Amino acid sequence: MKKLCSFFILILLLNSIHIMAQNKAKILVLIHSDNGGTYELAKEIAKGIESENTAIPYIKLVKASQNPNLKNIPVATVDELTAYDGIAFGSPVYFGNISTGMSEFLSKTVQLWTNHALEGIPATVFMSAGSGAGKELALQAFWNSLAVHGMVLVSNGIRGTEELNKSIPQGNSVLGITSMASLKDIERPSKGERHLAELQGKNFAKVAFALKDTHSKKGMPIVENHQNFNDILKQKNIILPQVPKPAGNYQPFVRSGNLVFINQVALKDGKIVHPGKLGVDVNEQQVKEATKVTMLNVISVLNEAVGGDLSKVKQCVQLTGIFNTKDDYTKHADLMNVASDLTVDVFGDKGKHARGTLGASSIPVNSSVEIQAIFEVE
Repeated sequence: MKKLCSFFILILLLNSIHIMAQNKAKILVLIHSDNGGTYELAKEIAKGIESENTAIPYIKLVKASQNPNLKNIPVATVDELTAYDGIAFGSPVYFGNISTGMSEFLSKTVQLWTNHALEGIPATVFMSAGSGAGKELALQAFWNSLAVHGMVLVSNGIRGTEELNKSIPQGNSVLGITSMASLKDIERPSKGERHLAELQGKNFAKVAFALKDTHSKKGMPIVENHQNFNDILKQKNIILPQVPKPAGNYQPFVRSGNLVFINQVALKDGKIVHPGKLGVDVNEQQVKEATKVTMLNVISVLNEAVGGDLSKVKQCVQLTGIFNTKDDYTKHADLMNVASDLTVDVFGDKGKHARGTLGASSIPVNSSVEIQAIFEVE
């Protein structure tokens, strides 16, 4: 009876989490990036947006990129812009102006301007500059374009200066964070610039959430990242195994609403990989190998749950690792990092998850590891 009550409590909790996620502001971090500098700032902006737990960031490009660090990032469409509760625009500085790629994208928004479709939607800007010269002109040019649309312009203000290293040039600006990408022998964005970008995202999330229901959303639904995951898996030399067959009266997965529930052990080709108890039958390296096999089984089952289209995965919500260990073992988190790293490697930001790890005196079929997973899907 206690187990049944616990199950229903878990379902109610997960439904509550899902409802909370639906109530969050959806913020587009829209960028053009040449060499990755703007993208690095975008990740810090997104980190700040998430930190308030009131908003969800979506990083997208204005045009496809061949840069290895950028080519798997989805490309936004003009029609989807009005589906967001706020947009953070990022671009390199081109001769004191917006980049050509960003300018070309904005030139396609004439119909949105005609229909006043972006009016009232909050906007903020950030830029990656070469030498730093012309950054204020470029930021102002950005602001002018967005002001014509009637967007609510959110400045960065004077914040975070106590974290700046005053001995090196920094890209601080009240109009939006910038980074001077061309300075040699200095990591860019600098630690201080990253901190400012995170603060800007955090501040912007507060404004976007506050204005969330004050403007009409007339555009297309938000377009998620429909990448070709077959290509991604091939690039990363990841081969998904066949879905393990259930050993009893249960299913490989169960879908409830938009949540998919999966449990797997270290089964490969009909046999358990490195069976037994850690410290007695197997060592840590063998358990890590078994953990990878188990997580690949989870992803394989998930792939079946979404009809072979992993682009339908919106988020890895929770991973729980259970390890067959002795009572005095305490390094469960190190073992589970294998599964977490693999999930993020495949799904990127969507693979970041809440996590639990624990030890057990035994695990079914003598597996050294079992992984329980919850994914949100379309």
